Amino acid sequence: MKKSSSKKNQNKNNSVSQNYSPSEKIRLNKFIAHSGLCSRREADVLIAEGKVQVNGEFVSELGMKVSQRDTVVVSGQKIGLEPFVYLLLNKPKNTITTTDDEKGRNTVLDEIENATGYRVYPVGRLDRNTTGLLILTNDGDLAHRLMHPSYKVRKIYEVQSKRVLTDDELAGYARGVELEDGIAKGHNIKRFTDVPDTFLISVFEGRNRLIRRMVEFYGTEVIKLKRIEYAGLNLKGVSNGRWRFLKQNEINNLRKLVRLDTLDFKKG
Repeated sequence: MKKSSSKKNQNKNNSVSQNYSPSEKIRLNKFIAHSGLCSRREADVLIAEGKVQVNGEFVSELGMKVSQRDTVVVSGQKIGLEPFVYLLLNKPKNTITTTDDEKGRNTVLDEIENATGYRVYPVGRLDRNTTGLLILTNDGDLAHRLMHPSYKVRKIYEVQSKRVLTDDELAGYARGVELEDGIAKGHNIKRFTDVPDTFLISVFEGRNRLIRRMVEFYGTEVIKLKRIEYAGLNLKGVSNGRWRFLKQNEINNLRKLVRLDTLDFKKG
């Protein structure tokens, strides 16, 4: 994985302090997640595996609380609470949605090299050959809620199928199609009149390969798949393989969408 640039390159207007007092106690997994190292769920695994030390002692209690006055070390690396940063990437094809790849393939972190000196990780996944909108952040609370199915975050995809789907088949998505892991529904399905093999579809869940499997339900396959909108954000002004920082109002709109408090950027 390529290294990010120095924190000196980070524009203050694109980050926000987490505003914890030095003595304020928070759960250890939250502390790890808000350091930008990983998600809370992944932090729980690291704690359970005995890879976390607090003040020189290995810990295994998931509910343990720490403050910024404590010394927290994960897999030999000292961590701390960093300002939150938020990026929007137009993910290109043949890019892995992960923080590292043992096979040396291009990852989304390679695409945002030199973006920020802070650790960020992708919110959700797009498979290797799916392109489009991906958020990367070190805001663990926001990432968790955006991915959680109970918050029903809207995602809009542009889909090109190998065979032109009939009007009845497209309408079938609104009624729901039976997949091996349950019924999947699409919303606001619109065919491109000048490109009949391509359509738009909205979904409110993030099951693995969901859109591809919905197309395969009708005996054909996806040729191209692009996520063009996520949680109200779109790709306007961001070309393939490029990225930008989220604006302050976009960040707080995301937090309000998943019922989190807004952030005070004056303290960033």
